[in-house]
Amino acid sequence: MKTRNLILLLMIALTGASCHTNPSVPAQDEKTEASALPADMQKMITAKVFVKPGSEADFISAARVMIDNSNKEEGCTGYMLYQDPYESTNFIFVESYRNQAAIDAHFATPYFKEFGNKTAEMTSRPMEIKIIDVSGVK
Repeated sequence: MKTRNLILLLMIALTGASCHTNPSVPAQDEKTEASALPADMQKMITAKVFVKPGSEADFISAARVMIDNSNKEEGCTGYMLYQDPYESTNFIFVESYRNQAAIDAHFATPYFKEFGNKTAEMTSRPMEIKIIDVSGVK
């Protein structure tokens, strides 16, 4: 019993020690020049799409137009669609762009707007879109 208590106390002490901050490392909420993100940082988008059952083929057909056109955009470095192998009505677009300006240009294209209008009735709930800064890549 004493050994078990000693081990438990040692684990608590080590856990507590690892939680202390290092004064030479700035806290996450402190703004420093080193942590400032460059304006031309590469971006990635993930867009989860939830399609109504029976609409998968129509959605893929509409997505092909979007994928083909998007991959031709100057600022697009990759644009793919993946289908969940376990839930065939779930899809995810994975897109990469040179910078935010390329994303803005993508969102302004006519085929982007047409895709949204064309697929609105095919989806069972709103898309889940995330725009991510790709750290260390310009």
